[in-house]
Amino acid sequence: MRSLLPETPSRQVVAAQPDAFFLEQMTRCIFKSGFVWRVIDNKWADFCTAFFDFSPARLMKLDDADWEAYTQDTRIVRHRQKIQALRHNLWFVNDMAMQHGSFGQFLLDWPANDLTGLFQFLKQKGSRLGGNTGQYFLQQAGVDSFALTHDVVQCLQMHGLDIRDHPVSGKDLTLIQLTFNAWHEETGFGYLQLSMIAAYSVGENRIKPGIKAEHGHRPG
Repeated sequence: MRSLLPETPSRQVVAAQPDAFFLEQMTRCIFKSGFVWRVIDNKWADFCTAFFDFSPARLMKLDDADWEAYTQDTRIVRHRQKIQALRHNLWFVNDMAMQHGSFGQFLLDWPANDLTGLFQFLKQKGSRLGGNTGQYFLQQAGVDSFALTHDVVQCLQMHGLDIRDHPVSGKDLTLIQLTFNAWHEETGFGYLQLSMIAAYSVGENRIKPGIKAEHGHRPG
């Protein structure tokens, strides 16, 4: 099991990333949501070209006509609402960077034992960053975070938590955070590692003796 776990994400790496990196990771997760991931991956180099490598300084110079033109741009997936989400999140990233020095520092300033609070903040202040999309973004961005995938939620329920299959209430999220905090204190594992362990414990990603994990799924 330990060999399947990733290293705990580095805070130094997160701190060193430019704001464009975080805007790119947000956008990639948003466009993958509800879509065939392979298509987005195959077109991603064109996405980067179309959106100036997600440079906030370049993108903030665009006007309404420029953003409307993206809905006809064949280099990207022409999904109007997701393009509009990028425009919104551009200013969200910029606002947080202005307040904290950089978007990466904003993420690092957030208390590590209140990840569900960060999930809610991304949902409220960002665009299309609720649910698993925001959680996947944090993991892709290098934050030591868990993701509430189906298998992770099932593992938590088997652990005794009285939570819904799709936990969104404050009560459910508090129970989940307290459980992950306790596991973190007891084991010394990071939240990303604990998320992976939970996901590998049940469901389609369960690791059985003598059987290697299959690749291609997002376990936790």
